[in-house]
Amino acid sequence: MLDRDLGPTPSYPPTYPEPSIGRHTPYMSQPEYRIYQLNKRLQNWTEECDNLWWDSFTAEFFEDDAVLTVACCLEDGPKRYTIGRTLIPRYFRSIFDGGATDLYFNLKHSKESFHGNLVILDCDLCSMVTLHSKPIFTKVCTEGRLYLEFTFDDLMRIKNWHFNIRQNRELLSRSILATHAQDPPMLEQLSNSITRSGLSNFTLNYLRLCVILEPMQELMSRHKTYNLSPRDCLKTCLFQKWQRMVAPPAEPVRPPTAKRRKRKQSGGNVASVGASSTSGGGSKRKSSPATGFSLSTQVQPESNLLS
Repeated sequence: MLDRDLGPTPSYPPTYPEPSIGRHTPYMSQPEYRIYQLNKRLQNWTEECDNLWWDSFTAEFFEDDAVLTVACCLEDGPKRYTIGRTLIPRYFRSIFDGGATDLYFNLKHSKESFHGNLVILDCDLCSMVTLHSKPIFTKVCTEGRLYLEFTFDDLMRIKNWHFNIRQNRELLSRSILATHAQDPPMLEQLSNSITRSGLSNFTLNYLRLCVILEPMQELMSRHKTYNLSPRDCLKTCLFQKWQRMVAPPAEPVRPPTAKRRKRKQSGGNVASVGASSTSGGGSKRKSSPATGFSLSTQVQPESNLLS
């Protein structure tokens, strides 16, 4: 069990990092600004927010094929939870359903790089801060490494979210301790942690459930679409996977080569071409030796023959 740190009285003004206004405004890269927008959007959360609000939040900041991974170390060893795009809205909602009233991310000394059509943000000093009002006001700082992959386009949404938790701290107000200084049972209760590795039990239970439900999404989707029994859904899914394994790989379809079309020539052109070919052919023929003599020299007159 982690000991709870007794820090100074937590301050309430803005709980998300804002770029300072003034002469020495620090440079904020585009990925960091997207995290600032994400923090600002989370500030609009209220208890009346329903699933549609969380779906809209996720659609604004996450790609349709996004993947979210949370790695932490619990009492029974290291854990790694990976969920798909459809389960991401419920993950962020589970943080608030677990007792948090505020959530934001602080990035320090983050590094930005480009890889193909992705913008990568790697922050080794990331802190996920949550504020809890029950049973008493507590500020939980969860520190770790945050690795994000953004699409390099106008929307710049997150394609891969990986948060590796290293440690966490729970901060209490000194005034609360002074109030219950003469109440040993209450002090014993205050010394107990309200989170495990910075995550509430509600969020951890949801992540465990996601590990079980993630492979079953295909079965549930088929059951909802075709109204089949669970056994029939499992049979059809296994049969289709078996077909994909047995079937030979499809050969790539080659586009048919276009035949060259001969250009049709007009009648005048054909006539001129024929005339030129005739004249050319005549010029190539070997001329007869008699062409240089006149007819009178070749045929003698009849009178000479009789005499």
